[in-house]
Amino acid sequence: MKFLKETGEFAQFTGRFFREGLRPRYEVTELLRQCYLIGNKSLPLVGITAFIMGLVLTIQLRPSLVDYGAESQIPYIVSYAIIKEIGPVITALIFAGKIGSSIGAELGSMKVTEQIDAMEVSGTNPFKFLVVTRVLATTMMLPILVILSDGISIMGAFLGVNIRGVMSFQLFFDSIFRSLQFSDVLPAAIKTVFFGFSVGLVGCFKGYQTTKGTEGVGISANSAVVISSMLIFLLDLIAVLITDLLGLN
Repeated sequence: MKFLKETGEFAQFTGRFFREGLRPRYEVTELLRQCYLIGNKSLPLVGITAFIMGLVLTIQLRPSLVDYGAESQIPYIVSYAIIKEIGPVITALIFAGKIGSSIGAELGSMKVTEQIDAMEVSGTNPFKFLVVTRVLATTMMLPILVILSDGISIMGAFLGVNIRGVMSFQLFFDSIFRSLQFSDVLPAAIKTVFFGFSVGLVGCFKGYQTTKGTEGVGISANSAVVISSMLIFLLDLIAVLITDLLGLN
């Protein structure tokens, strides 16, 4: 019953987001500020993780591909795996852990200290100012972070290729873009929009529903990460099934 109740409240929260988001007045200044803060907070961790991911993946795959005589295909195989699946999912999970918990804790602390109630009394629309701006910011910034993460991962893969061999920068990227198609990139880019939307929406929802004082703030931050991570895997599964039905895999 608790699960069904929370699911219904989340559906109402999502509907309210679309109603408030489409209705003027638009908080453009706060939206831009949130975009900067969210992107700036996430980029260092995403960049370091992406570089190590590309480097480790290349080092791990190299012996197997050498045994099969496919050493020349290392750049394409690694970049395909990163762009198609690993990059978007890993970056989204890092984003959920960093930003989802931050939003849940921030709005949760505002809820229990009655700052949100004070905004309503003062005539400000706290939902539009706090929720709509953050959800839109996560929706816009995660695809950008994924693109940067893919690029950094490929640079890590280039370093991994040259640890045990020699391959020029031009040959490395020629072997990638000669085989990579637009249909490989587009589905991965589209699903990151939904990843970002789910992270922002879940974080705001859990923060807005916070109770039990400071203890509830920690619970909201933790549950925001867990639920958004599960949603990321679920949305990824749905995206794979849809692209398979459309013949884009």
